[in-house]
Amino acid sequence: MSRAGFVALAGRPNAGKSTLMNAIGGGKVAIVSDKPQTTRREIRGIATGENWQLVLVDLPGVQRPRDALTERMQGRVERALAHADAALLVVGGDQRVGPGDRFITRAIRNVGLPAVTAVNKVDLLDTGRTMEALSAAAELGVEGEVFPVSANSGTGVPELVEHLVSLLPESPLLYPPDQRTDLPERVRLAELVRERALARTREEVPHAVEVQVEELEERDDGSLLVQARIWAETESQKGILIGAGGRMVKAIGASARREMELETGRRVHLDLSVRVRKGWRRDEALLDRLGID
Repeated sequence: MSRAGFVALAGRPNAGKSTLMNAIGGGKVAIVSDKPQTTRREIRGIATGENWQLVLVDLPGVQRPRDALTERMQGRVERALAHADAALLVVGGDQRVGPGDRFITRAIRNVGLPAVTAVNKVDLLDTGRTMEALSAAAELGVEGEVFPVSANSGTGVPELVEHLVSLLPESPLLYPPDQRTDLPERVRLAELVRERALARTREEVPHAVEVQVEELEERDDGSLLVQARIWAETESQKGILIGAGGRMVKAIGASARREMELETGRRVHLDLSVRVRKGWRRDEALLDRLGID
């Protein structure tokens, strides 16, 4: 009998959850950025091996809710933990353990899931700092083993996967073996645009950026036409995203288009625009349309 189940990846912002999900799944599923709030949705990455399947649920970084957006993000964390088969707490080895780590530890303990802790980014640490990080993570009190890993280099990832599989229930596979995510294509493509915008804009912009794919059309030649809109909250943020002479939005679009072509295996025509929607993070109707539940 095979083993299959859901593993909730939880941790504070910038712990490296999305990078670790991509490393385990063997391909890009979640966007990656060093900016907080990069993960806003529950993103499922699917890793399948011989007689096993891990459905990894990359949860938004744990934080105190401040608006409708972050309230939804926090609610998603709590619901996903309640329905998972196991939990993986990801701690950034390059960060000191803080209140966010302790908060999510309590949430994991409250639902009583089998759990594992991964101390990520050990490739950035020497031996002494690695031991300190492992010790600090163990003191959080999550029941289960602690693994040193590097999502970037792959160090420790196979051992972590083997242990996670052992925690899953016996079950047939939940998804086709070749499926890597259940995120809708429109959302995947919108996330790729947001990743490129996060990579190129200054600190005052990222929290205010969201992307919506408004039209997705397959052309007769097999290529895709993607019409996407970047939402900002102020005119000044819009100006930064467009850039002098439109250079910033052109650079974001060119980079995102290349990522889309890698993702879809098709030629992509990307029509990208920037619009202002003041207070969109508090706009429940827009959050519904963006798929942030």
